[in-house]
Amino acid sequence: MATSSDVSVGLAHELTITAIKVGWEPKDFADLAHSEDKARKVLDYLRGLSEIKPIIHAIDCDAAPFVPDSWSVEEHKKGGIFTWDPTKVRLYLSKRQEDGKCILSYELRRELANQPVLNSNVLDYLLRPENQHLIPEDWKGKFVFFWGTVYRRSNVYLCVRCLCWYGARWLWRYGWLDHCLSSHDPAVVRAS
Repeated sequence: MATSSDVSVGLAHELTITAIKVGWEPKDFADLAHSEDKARKVLDYLRGLSEIKPIIHAIDCDAAPFVPDSWSVEEHKKGGIFTWDPTKVRLYLSKRQEDGKCILSYELRRELANQPVLNSNVLDYLLRPENQHLIPEDWKGKFVFFWGTVYRRSNVYLCVRCLCWYGARWLWRYGWLDHCLSSHDPAVVRAS
């Protein structure tokens, strides 16, 4: 069995450079450095004793959505089983939003009527603690709306839920359908 003195500093440095090139972050190094179980699994892979397979994040967009207390669902566009892949979604802005102006939510709703908007089932899947790493980093600083589900709050007001980064964590908020939306308020749609 090898000892720590058998691994040169130069070889460890090369490994670090390669890992950074493929996207490793300091947290990834720490996770591996502090977990014998993870290090063992990597070793098994390197020695051909196991495989690495990507996790399929399948979201049932036909399921009934989460409904907060005193809310009801006004509209829920079903979308079958959607396999999460950030390259398969895009953030949609109306022309007015792109031009630095705002658009009233109910006008944007009409504009999105024929767009492949994602519903709140996707939002709730991404918000699970074990899935938050799937949320694209460039969504921070935005309120990303999931227009596939429109709610009625307190039997009066229509609203749409959105995903946002708040302080040091992801959470959901909502926007009324009479509010003005800017370039920081995109809709998430399936990429064509």
